[in-house]
Amino acid sequence: ATGLGAAPFLFVREMSRWWLGVSNAIAAGLMLAASHSLLVEGSTYDPWRTIVGFLLGAGVIAASRRLVAAREDLHVGALRGADALKGLTIVGVMTLHSMAEGVGVGVSYGGGEELGVFITTAIAAHNIPEGLAISLVLVPRGTPVWQAALWSVFSSLPQPIAAVPAYLAVEEFTPFLPVGFGIAAGAMIWMVFSELIPDANRSASSGTVGIVVTLSFAVMLAFQYLVLKG
Repeated sequence: ATGLGAAPFLFVREMSRWWLGVSNAIAAGLMLAASHSLLVEGSTYDPWRTIVGFLLGAGVIAASRRLVAAREDLHVGALRGADALKGLTIVGVMTLHSMAEGVGVGVSYGGGEELGVFITTAIAAHNIPEGLAISLVLVPRGTPVWQAALWSVFSSLPQPIAAVPAYLAVEEFTPFLPVGFGIAAGAMIWMVFSELIPDANRSASSGTVGIVVTLSFAVMLAFQYLVLKG
């Protein structure tokens, strides 16, 4: 499902600098909305653990990026240098996010098959715009659409991997949920304000960026509400 997020780029061959800025702004809005949902979900379990996870997630991503940035020969697929660093960061952030969701899937099955199937289906649908967010960062910088789709799928691999032990040990994994949600949210929000919005402002006006971020945030929230509450 995450790989389907790259599908719109099958119909887009070239992107101007302005559209690159808009793409970054859309990705920022999608990730902010996803972070909002993670924080709300984590707070229902334990607000303080969610806050600790949030700060830990932002700190880990910031520190990891500083370490990786020291490598001048960095490349990710077709990307090199600064573009490769951004690509690696977005994939890493979304992979962290997926691990928390995988634990959520496993724990939900601990509450019964019906609940587990519902949560799994909801997360699968939710993964599509997350794959779009990844593709919005990778494709405009030169990554082929098929590679962006594969990177999107890769970012969701922790979901089934984390779901199995979480299901087998529900009581042990449940306390980790708010921390995991917080880590994922902190990593994504750091990415938004450290990378995506500054890049968007370099390619499009701040007014345009503000409008696009707000609209994409609202659309993602509406999508989440329809999928998770409908």
